[in-house]
Amino acid sequence: MTIPRSSSKLETKDSEEADKNSVPLILGLPDHIVELCLLRVPYPEQPLVRSVSSSWKRVITDPNFLVTKNALSLSLPYVFVSAFHKSTARIQWQALDPRSGRWFVLPPMPECPPGFVCVSLPRQGKLFVLGGVGSDTESSTQSTIMYRSSTNQWSVLSPMLTPRSCFAAGSVNGKIITVGGGGTSSTRAITAVESYDPEADTWTPVANMDTCLKRYDSAVVGNKMYVTEGWTWPVRFSPRGGVYDPDCDTWQDSSQAMKEGWTGLSVVLGDRLFVISEYGDCPLKVYDPECDTWRYVGGQKFPRGEMNKPLAVNGVDGKIYVVSFGLKVAIGKVGEAGNGDFKVEWEIVDGPEAFRDFSALNCQVLYG
Repeated sequence: MTIPRSSSKLETKDSEEADKNSVPLILGLPDHIVELCLLRVPYPEQPLVRSVSSSWKRVITDPNFLVTKNALSLSLPYVFVSAFHKSTARIQWQALDPRSGRWFVLPPMPECPPGFVCVSLPRQGKLFVLGGVGSDTESSTQSTIMYRSSTNQWSVLSPMLTPRSCFAAGSVNGKIITVGGGGTSSTRAITAVESYDPEADTWTPVANMDTCLKRYDSAVVGNKMYVTEGWTWPVRFSPRGGVYDPDCDTWQDSSQAMKEGWTGLSVVLGDRLFVISEYGDCPLKVYDPECDTWRYVGGQKFPRGEMNKPLAVNGVDGKIYVVSFGLKVAIGKVGEAGNGDFKVEWEIVDGPEAFRDFSALNCQVLYG
């Protein structure tokens, strides 16, 4: 039987592709052995590995690579910090290996507007930069930009439905929720809320908030997102806040005790909300949802004297990472102290001398 000419070309192409894919990663070694070795390459060294050959790059950038590292407990957390450089007036991303104290710079973002908000999916190695103030300094943007640790690259995704800057955002059940913020110079604060599906790269509107908040902090605990207006000084009224339940697509007012005790930067460890307070001598505290109260965390006090504002905070796996001016990092190891209480021990990692003019804007933790 004569094979049609078009089919012959197709089979030839498939055969060439198969031959290309059949080239061993290292001559003389089975591919699965080499892949096990590549899985143990530290995240900062992966760009070098990707440059060795196209076959090595294919392995490293495959989405299943990080999945396998997580399954084998080989992926480790790295601290990603967006920082404003005073001398150049530019924003750039740096990443810290908290085990070695080594920093490395990320590629520049396609867009870098001030007033953006960041959200991460740590186990997926994905960092999202959302919105910000446009180049005209009077309007907000709708941009959605993602960094993927497996490729060490930024990509532009579907824009938000509403232009926003200086808003609140969080990851709930694998979806990203954006709340409030400012729009164009001709509009007031935004009550619209949107949900982003990273798998489908689509934004959809969800239930609006009942009120406009002026200053935001947010935290995701369990499958709910908590948003607070936060304290301002001098204190003239109690802060406002709400709770979003994505399962019911509803907003409720958060408890008065939670709002009044939320007096600083928040970080979530496990299913507990912690706050590094801007006031008092013992600033780290934790919210007890069963008793609807805040409790001070025992152990060492936060090293406020060594950490100059502005501060950026995040946490994972029982550790709190606080980044200050000069990219000095305080790492707080949080453990149980019995009777539902917690204790913390702090360690300081000094920033390099080259970072003395950097101000921390945002801190995220990704696994790589």
